[in-house]
Amino acid sequence: MALKMMLAGAAAMMLRQIPLAVPVEQTPVVSHALDALPMEPAPIEPSWILAGEPMARVGLHSRSGDDAASTAVWDCTAGEFRWFFDWDETVMILEGEVHVTAQDGSERTLRQGDIAYFAGKTWATWRIDTYVRKIAFCRKRLPAPVALAYQLRNMLRGDRGSQGGLAA
Repeated sequence: MALKMMLAGAAAMMLRQIPLAVPVEQTPVVSHALDALPMEPAPIEPSWILAGEPMARVGLHSRSGDDAASTAVWDCTAGEFRWFFDWDETVMILEGEVHVTAQDGSERTLRQGDIAYFAGKTWATWRIDTYVRKIAFCRKRLPAPVALAYQLRNMLRGDRGSQGGLAA
């Protein structure tokens, strides 16, 4: 089974080297002033709301050509809710603060200027007392065989400084 996973991962890596028949047209640089980014309602799943009436909005800044990563600005009014991070997400708080309880029970308060990472496929409880605004960098998780292939490659190359990441 492990050999099959390694072979599948190696095959996936090789396929990534083959150019697509139709190249994806992508803008080389995307920029917006934060206050000029259009924001749209992004309702929180009602069954996730624990207290209050939090109202969220999102403004998509950019999306990678392979649709595996995106950057957005998100804001929300007061309330408490559970949130499922389907993708890996790194956030930087731009304004306000949020009290976060991770699924392991650890608690943190994130304030303006703080950066936090939320692993994909995890839950967290967010309590916002007044308002929070963040920038979110989201990345889809690679399939396990591909992630394993990257980790093996990194070990062979001696890349140990990336905390088990997928250094390019």
